[in-house]
Amino acid sequence: MEITAATEVDARNHIDQIPDLIYATGPASYGYQFGSRAVFDPLVRASWMVPHTLFAYDAATLALDGDELVGVELGCISPGFRERADALAPVWPTIGEYAELDEADQALLAGLGTRVHECSWLNPAIPSDVHYVFALSVTDEHRGEGVGAALLRHALDQARSNGASGLQLDVLSDNPAVDFYRAHGLEVLVESKAPIPFENGVPIELRMGIRFEPFDESQEAR
Repeated sequence: MEITAATEVDARNHIDQIPDLIYATGPASYGYQFGSRAVFDPLVRASWMVPHTLFAYDAATLALDGDELVGVELGCISPGFRERADALAPVWPTIGEYAELDEADQALLAGLGTRVHECSWLNPAIPSDVHYVFALSVTDEHRGEGVGAALLRHALDQARSNGASGLQLDVLSDNPAVDFYRAHGLEVLVESKAPIPFENGVPIELRMGIRFEPFDESQEAR
C-alpha cells in the first residue's frame, strides 16, 4: 500500500469514489444539510477537481493498493479549512456538469445555505497552528486492514513536519471512528450540539485532537 499526495491525474482516476468516501464520514450531518445524495455527490465531484476548495484533491492524501483507491484523508493547517469552504461559492454553478437536478433537488438546494449554517455551530473555531482533518475514510472492502491508521499516522507526521502544534478533527459522536481516534492518542476537546440539526437526527459532534507539545500556560490562549 502506498500513501501519497493526490495529483490531478489521481483526481481524475478516482473521482467516482470520492463522494462515497466523504459521505461515509458523517451521513447524518451530510444527509441533513444536503437532503439528497443527488445534491451532495455532484458538489463533491465538482469541488474535487477545483484546487483550494473544500473537497479538492490538493488537500488529499490517498491510500493506494496498486491502481485501486482504498482510502483518503483530506486535511490542512487552518485557516485553510474555512477558506476552502468559502471558496465553494463559484463551484455551485458547475454542479450541473456532474448531474441533472430535478425540481425536488432544486428545492433542497434552495434551503442548503440555511441548513449548512445551522450545522456550522457544531464545529468550534480551529486554532491557526493545527493540522485539521476534515475527512478520513476507508473503502468498505478494506476496513480493518490498517489503512485508516496509516493515513492518520501520515497526517500526524505531516503536521509535525509542517510545524503544527497538533492535529484536530470533528467526528459525530455515533461514529465508531471515535474509538479509533482515541486509540491513536486523540482526546475529546469539545462536545457540540446544534438544536435544530439535533432534532433532525444529527447527533452531538466531538472535536478531538492531540497536541504535540505540552501546553505552555505562559502563552496567551489561541
